[in-house]
Amino acid sequence: MRRLGSVQQKIQCVFVTEVKEETSRKRDGQDALTSGLGSTGNPTNRRRKGSESISILTEVAKVPRDQPQKMAEIWLRFYRALLWSSGFTWNVEEDFKAVPDTWIPAHRVKHANGHPLPDEHGHIPGWVPVQKNNKQYCWHSSVVDHKSGTALVLRPSTDDGDSLEIAAVPLEDLMEQTLELIGTNVNGNPYEVGSRKHPVHCLVSHGSLEVRNAPPVDFQQLRSWFQECPEGRVEGIVWHCNDGTLIKVHRHHLGLRWPDGDTRLASRPLVVHVDTPLDEHGGSEDLFACFSRLNGHIFGRMRDVEFDP
Repeated sequence: MRRLGSVQQKIQCVFVTEVKEETSRKRDGQDALTSGLGSTGNPTNRRRKGSESISILTEVAKVPRDQPQKMAEIWLRFYRALLWSSGFTWNVEEDFKAVPDTWIPAHRVKHANGHPLPDEHGHIPGWVPVQKNNKQYCWHSSVVDHKSGTALVLRPSTDDGDSLEIAAVPLEDLMEQTLELIGTNVNGNPYEVGSRKHPVHCLVSHGSLEVRNAPPVDFQQLRSWFQECPEGRVEGIVWHCNDGTLIKVHRHHLGLRWPDGDTRLASRPLVVHVDTPLDEHGGSEDLFACFSRLNGHIFGRMRDVEFDP
């Protein structure tokens, strides 16, 4: 089977979309809403969609040049309304947010004259290395232990089809994959894990969490599934197609909020498989040390993970 788990460009929605002058259901304070209109494809291999704090092992990163500046967003909205009529040209240096010198574009970003080009939606995804002592990336750094060469990864358990496990996975096993950082201080913590005093974070490989019994690619059937089915208590779905194409649908494309009550991921049982020696870690508050003390422990729900006070 083809290996899943690498996102190197902005994933398009499975439905034709339009941008409305309405408050976003995805991000507070955003005055534009992208909603779906109709089906555009026939994807296969469904996977859960997660948050957008994306990482790639050895180059763990946030995506800083992904969005245009506000004025450029206004231009883009106007030209979308005109169905991309002629006359609009991006100025990458002026229209997009500045990036660090260490920024590199994602593999599938197109180039012209040596410069990366935005896609049709105005995105230039890319990576910056995580600096261990930079507070901006402290939560990314907390899930990677360079001394033992491992990362804290949330994945399906091999012992139980419905359970999850959090494990210290060798970095070499994750090379060239992209992963999401989820947890207490990421995207408003929709999975309600950890606390301010004892934050909990981990990585999730893209394509690792499969969606079961999703309906056909039909607007109303998908909307009903997200609202009524226990399996539908997720942020969205990414289809990994046979030709390598990735297509997604987010709840906000269907006019639904996220999060909206209990989430499917947070409600699944969790077993801890982190057995690295405690003396390898930096201190008692180290996330690896905290999970090592819970090695073998089974929680009824992922959101119930607690460290000793």
